[in-house]
Amino acid sequence: MALIQLPGSIDAHELAGDRHFSMNLARGVQVLRAFSAQKAALGNREIHEITGLPKATVSRLTYTLALLGLLARDSESQKFRLAGGVLSLGHPLLASMHVRQVARPLMVDLARRSGCTVNLGMRDRANVVYVDSIRPDAGNAHLPDIGANYPLIASAMGRALIFSAPAPQRSTLLNFLQVHDPDAFAAFKAAMDKDRKLWARQRYCHNTGDWRKEIHAVAVPIARPAGEPPLAMNCTLYAHRDALERLPKEVVPMLKNTARQLEVSQGLL
Repeated sequence: MALIQLPGSIDAHELAGDRHFSMNLARGVQVLRAFSAQKAALGNREIHEITGLPKATVSRLTYTLALLGLLARDSESQKFRLAGGVLSLGHPLLASMHVRQVARPLMVDLARRSGCTVNLGMRDRANVVYVDSIRPDAGNAHLPDIGANYPLIASAMGRALIFSAPAPQRSTLLNFLQVHDPDAFAAFKAAMDKDRKLWARQRYCHNTGDWRKEIHAVAVPIARPAGEPPLAMNCTLYAHRDALERLPKEVVPMLKNTARQLEVSQGLL
């Protein structure tokens, strides 16, 4: 089966010969993506180590991005942080996703009835990124937030997005994940194969602490109108709250029903 090209599933250097592709822009985006919640402040040397870009290139890019308001430099540490301009870029996407407004009351009700944290997410390269989150459990030490991202292959939501994709896209995704991080692919292959069988039988995915032992999750995809980005919804629960039994028996039926309501609201059923 021929692989197709999916946004974010190809290395920028593979497009170096494409005259329509801007390598300078790609490198600037690469610098912005070097930042994370765990690495919120980075110096040029650290950005160089994370991205592999030449030091001189990194210096030019951080200087430019700071002047454009996308990075801010701390006067004491001389390290950079993402600036408000980055947040402004993301807001139009969130604001234009009407499905978020439709989904929120359904997610609130699901969280209330299930006692789970309920998240709505989409794919970003090799990750799942949350576009909304309802968090009823204040005792959850891993409270997710909008924009939080998790490994696609290691999460129930990520696997729901993979397995529900049309066959050509699924093949492309799996090939990309294996090339992008072969160690992670090997580490989570058994869990993915188990979820593949579960998906074939019952149309949901179940993370039984594959990534974080204390957190379990179940997830289903959300059908979308043609041309709209694929979405999935999950319910997460601490392992000590009988998650292994409660999630498949009690929560999955509620999650599937919520997904169906959201699809009906989009005029798909």
